[in-house]
Amino acid sequence: MATSVRRSRARWTLRWTGRTGAEQCIHDRLQDGSFQGSLYFRALADDLAVPSTPVAIAAFTAVSALGTGCAAHVAALRTGRSGLRRNDYAPNGPPLPCWIGRVDDRSLRPAPGLDTRLHRLLILALAQDDFGTLLTRALSDCGATRVALVLGTSTANIETSEQAYRRLDHGHLPRDLADARVYHLHGPAEWLCAHTGIAGPAFTVSTACSASAKAFGLGARLLHAGIADAVLVAGADSLCSSTLYGFNALQLVDAAPCRPFDVERAGLSIGEGAALVLLRRVADAPGAPRLLACGESSDAHHLSAPHPEGLGATRALQAALHECALPAQAFDYINLHGTASRQNDAVEAALVAQALPGISASSTKGATGHTLGAAGALEAVLTLLALHEGVVPATVGCIRPEPGIAAQLALVPQSRALRRALSFSFGFGGSNACLAFAGADAA
Repeated sequence: MATSVRRSRARWTLRWTGRTGAEQCIHDRLQDGSFQGSLYFRALADDLAVPSTPVAIAAFTAVSALGTGCAAHVAALRTGRSGLRRNDYAPNGPPLPCWIGRVDDRSLRPAPGLDTRLHRLLILALAQDDFGTLLTRALSDCGATRVALVLGTSTANIETSEQAYRRLDHGHLPRDLADARVYHLHGPAEWLCAHTGIAGPAFTVSTACSASAKAFGLGARLLHAGIADAVLVAGADSLCSSTLYGFNALQLVDAAPCRPFDVERAGLSIGEGAALVLLRRVADAPGAPRLLACGESSDAHHLSAPHPEGLGATRALQAALHECALPAQAFDYINLHGTASRQNDAVEAALVAQALPGISASSTKGATGHTLGAAGALEAVLTLLALHEGVVPATVGCIRPEPGIAAQLALVPQSRALRRALSFSFGFGGSNACLAFAGADAA
C-alpha cells in the first residue's frame, strides 16, 4: 500500500490509496499529464511495497566461461567443472597474472549496428535455447510497445571505449567508434532494443554486482503495474581493463583461481557473460518456473566493503521472505554471492549460518568467475537450472571451507530434488538483492 502526494496550488496534500507506490505514481502522472521517463523510473525503482504475486520465467538462457546455452551449463554443474583459465586478456601489454572467466572468442560473431564485445555476448545469448525465437513470439503476441527491457550491467561498453581511447588520433575518436552509444551507460539497452524490435519501456540498472538481480525486481513491477505484458531481463558485462586492473588495485584479485569460502581465499577471478530471462504473467506461462520475490536493500555502509554485520544483506533476505510469505526453511538451496574476497565471504557465511541454517548452499563464481553486473542474472539462470535438473552445484575451488558454513556448503555436486531456491547478489556501495525462485508446482 502507498500514500500519494498531490499538489494543489501551493499546498501539498496526502491521501491513502489502495495502490503500491509505483502504481500510484504512474497513475498520478497519467492523470495530470506529467508522465516522464525519469519519474516513471523513480516510481518503480524506489518502491518498497513490491507486489508479492509471482511472475513466470517463460524462457531463459546464458553464455559464460562454462559455455553457451543451458545444456553446457547443466553439464558443468553436474560435473563441478570450472570455466576459469589463465588470464589471456591483454589489450594493454603483458596480462595481469591471474585467472579469468572468458567466453571463447571463437563463438563470438560481429554484432550488427554497433560491434562491441558486450553486444557480441548478447547476440550469442539470443541465439541459444531458441531464446530469440521465443522473444520474437512474445513481441508478436503482445505488441512491440508492450514488451519492456531491463538490462543490468556494471561496465556497459567500457571495453570498447578503452579501445577507442587507445586509438585517439590527435584527440579525435576513430571513425568506427564514434557512435555515442559506446560511451554512455544506457547504450547497450538502446542497441538491444533496436536489434530485437522491443519498443516498450527500456531501463538500465547499474548497481555494481547486484545490477541484473535488481533488474528482476523492476521487471516484475512493470508487469504488476500493467506497463508491460512481457519483460526481457538481461544481465551482461564483458572483460575490460578497467575491472581487471581496478579490482587488482583494491587487492581483491587472486593470482590463483578464486576459492569462495575457503579459509585461504585471497580474492576473486573476474569473468564475463550474458544471461537473458523472459518474464510473463503466470496466466501466460502457467507451466513455467516462478520468480517468487525480489528482496532489495541499500545499506550504504561503504564504497567497497560490506556492512560488518551483514545489515543490508539481511534486510534483502527478510524482504524476499516477507514478499513471498514463506519461512526460510521452505527453501532447499541458496546460490551464494560468494566472491572469494575475505570480508564478503565472512559476512555472508555468518548471515547464512544464522538466518538460513541447514539449507544447502554454494557459490558458482569458482566456475564462472565474477561476472559483475551480469552475475545476478547469470546466477539466477544457474539457480533455475539447479531447480529443474535437481542438482546442488559445487563450490568450485573451495577445499577447506569456513567453519561457520562448512556443514551447509556443497563442495561437490549433489543430486537432490529441489523445489525452491534463493540467489544472493551483494554489490559495492551496499546495494543488495535476494531473488526467490520456485518450480511451477512449488509456487
